[in-house]
Amino acid sequence: MKRMNIFLGSALVALVAFFAQSVMVQSALAQNSWSLDKSHSSLKFGVKHLVVSEVEGSFKNFTGSVKAKDDTFADAQIEFTADVASINTDDEKRDGHLKSDDFFNAEKFPQMKFVGKSFKKAGKNKYKLTGELTIRDVTKTVTFDVDFGGVVKDPWGNTKAGFKAVTSINRFDYNLKWNTMLEAGGAVVGKEIKITANIELTKAKA
Repeated sequence: MKRMNIFLGSALVALVAFFAQSVMVQSALAQNSWSLDKSHSSLKFGVKHLVVSEVEGSFKNFTGSVKAKDDTFADAQIEFTADVASINTDDEKRDGHLKSDDFFNAEKFPQMKFVGKSFKKAGKNKYKLTGELTIRDVTKTVTFDVDFGGVVKDPWGNTKAGFKAVTSINRFDYNLKWNTMLEAGGAVVGKEIKITANIELTKAKA
């Protein structure tokens, strides 16, 4: 009987330790979910026109999600998707051209997607966001320089976080291939596209 009691006691201790460890592991793996605040976010781009000036545009419809262990966002899981047909440069004819097969081919490739692979600190309130950007049927690795604005509570008790992420890509790498040369040299539309995302996130309430 004494041996049985010792055995049962040891088994109980082991069981309690197992459950305690499981709770600790689950707590460590817990992720906070953040959603995009669309009314305070924007996804814009700029490209050289006629060599001497820059044309800007934006994608009006885009979504995003972020999962992070804590409010430092270290190693956060980040994804964003933009609807190509929502492109807007304040010129209907130009927008139509951008949606055609000369550029994005919005009918065949309706979405542009970014999937983050790493989010690493690069200084005070500075991060490097590296991931895979898919435009048309081409996926390439890009790195955004990110300014972290911080985390605050809004007047309604919501936890907010702000970021500005900037990168540049070569449009020819993604088969945005239309190109007309000027008589004086240089292209009507530059090859480099600067992408700027101003993001405000809302933390999901527990």
